[in-house]
Order: sequence, then C-alpha cells, then structure tokens
Amino acid sequence: MNTMSSFSPKNPEFRTIAADTFGRQQAMRTLGISIARLEPGEVDLAMDYSTALTQQNGFVHAGIITAGLDTACGIAAFTLMPDKADILTVEFKTTLLAPARGARFVFKAEVVKPGRTLTFCEARAFAEHEGKTTLIATMTGTLMAMLPRVASPEVRARTEGVIAWRPQVA
Repeated sequence: MNTMSSFSPKNPEFRTIAADTFGRQQAMRTLGISIARLEPGEVDLAMDYSTALTQQNGFVHAGIITAGLDTACGIAAFTLMPDKADILTVEFKTTLLAPARGARFVFKAEVVKPGRTLTFCEARAFAEHEGKTTLIATMTGTLMAMLPRVASPEVRARTEGVIAWRPQVA
C-alpha cells in the first residue's frame, strides 16, 4: 500500500464531509472505531480491544474486523467523490490471515482505481500485540457513488405523491 496519496479530491471539503459521514455511522461508534488518519483516497481507522467484540476463543470476531475494513474502504473511496455524493459498498472479499489478537487494531485502506460510479479499494487490518504489529486480514472492495439525480418533468409527474427512499446527504 502506498504511504502518500496520489489522488486529488473532487470536493475541497472532503475531510469535513468524510468525517461527518463516518460520524453518522452508529455501528462504528458502537465498535469504538475512530479515524486515525485521513488523506485523499486513503484512511486509517483504529479500534481498541474489547471483550465485548470477541468470539469464543477471545479473538476479535471476524465480522468486526470485516466491518472495520469495509468502512475503511468506504471512507477512502468517499474522499474522492464529488459534492453531494453518498457511498455504498457493492462487493468485498476478505481474507483472514491470523487470529485477531491484540490490544489495538488498525484498518488501513486506499483507493486503487477511482471511477465516476465505481471505485476499487484495498485494505489491510493490523493487530498491535506485545510490541509487535501483525497483518491479520486483507480486503478488496468495490464501492459505488450514489449521486443525486434530477428527474425529468415526465418522471416527476408520474411519481408525484410517491414517497421514495433517499439517502441523507450533508
């Protein structure tokens, strides 16, 4: 993974908007995951160990690690999206490499290929344990930009009075 971003954000307010989007994710708050670093096309998230997040052997559950990786990919991709866009994961693949044992966990994601609609990301999860940092999982993910659409007058006339789901956009 790169250590310096090679992308330019489309929205100069990307830091504020990405942090706000992350902050609206109740799941991340519940898991105790926070943003540690944020650059165009890159993010590091961090989480402390909690027994509340473990499976039967005391390791952090794979679903928790996957949630951290997925969110890291989403925020990394979101930093490159235009104003008024929202984001949604389309697919991901997680590979678990080692038990999630540690005092602290870091989820690092970066955009590999941004697109107008789809963005491809890679992420890695690390466990910090007894002075060592261990790679415990990887993810590849595809994320979709949800852009606002302006309906034609004909469509507006047909759908007048119909309540439709719309994502909240800051």
